[in-house]
Amino acid sequence: MDKGRFAIQLAKEDFKFSVAHFTVFDRTRAELLHGHNYRVRVELTGESLDEEGFLADIERVKSCVRSACDQLDERTLVPGQSPHVVVEELEERVTVRFAGRRYELPRADVLVLPLRNVTIEALAVHLWQELRAALAGGPIERVERLTVTVEETDGQRCAYSERV
Repeated sequence: MDKGRFAIQLAKEDFKFSVAHFTVFDRTRAELLHGHNYRVRVELTGESLDEEGFLADIERVKSCVRSACDQLDERTLVPGQSPHVVVEELEERVTVRFAGRRYELPRADVLVLPLRNVTIEALAVHLWQELRAALAGGPIERVERLTVTVEETDGQRCAYSERV
């Protein structure tokens, strides 16, 4: 007989980040540098509660989501593992090259991510990994599955889900 499951969904107003990026399609084609105001949702599922009746420490989870969003906010995101993008990180600036394009940006404005591309799929996985690491061994010990959804525009989002 299947046991019931609890699902806590968090989509707070401040689970968001605004960034500039470009998506690479292949070695010669990419979007122009542009921006998005991303929204993040998190779902925690599990079948057992603690003695106080909680699946997880929701305040801690919310704090971790906010922190992960803050790390990305107001930055230009660059894929550090793309075979098509060349990134040179110097003390005061970052130079990004792609197929004849060259962007030179202040170092403080850029976040080079360990990703092959800056897509909603890659951002969903990246945030899942950041949250899982931040919550390890603590407020989600009864959580069986963590789902992170990144919404790029109204009606366009990606959810990444995995057992924790």
